[in-house]
Parts: sequence; C-alpha cells; structure tokens
Amino acid sequence: MNSKDNKKRKLVAKYEIDRMAHRYVMNNLSICQDDRYDAFKKLNNLPKNSCKTRIKNRCVISDRSKSIYRYFKISRIKLRELASSGMLPGVRKSSW
Repeated sequence: MNSKDNKKRKLVAKYEIDRMAHRYVMNNLSICQDDRYDAFKKLNNLPKNSCKTRIKNRCVISDRSKSIYRYFKISRIKLRELASSGMLPGVRKSSW
C-alpha cells in the first residue's frame, strides 16, 4: 500500500507546476476567453491522481490512514506504543 501512496505523491509533484499554470490562466480575467478555455481543457486532460486532494496522510510505520498525528506522521496507536516504551523523547503519558 505504501508504494501506491508514493506513486500518487510523485505524480502530484510531477504535474504540480503545470496544474498551477493552467489554473492561473483559467482564472485570469484579463486573458482572452479562448486561451482560458484552452487552459481549462488542458487542465482536464491531466491525470486525475495528479491532484493534491487525492493524497491521504498515512502512518509511516503501520500504513494506517486514519487518526494520523501530523507532527510525528504516525497513527495514534503507534504513538501510544512508542511513547509508552520511551522511544519518543520528551513525550510521556500524563497522569494526575
């Protein structure tokens, strides 16, 4: 599953500049309508997985897609395991 995610990330990086350029031309009202329409068609012809919204954050250890902590890039389950075993410096279980 991780290789599938990496393929999507590479595809997004490859087409990011083209996508931004076409969106700029498409939304710029000072450019003639024919050129804007051409940019719209080119944007639609790009691969569907080249859009940033297709990327999902995943745990780097377990490849879980839900409840990911962005700072650590790991899931809540692995975060708890690593924190309990003392593998994450500065993180400890709170008790009061």
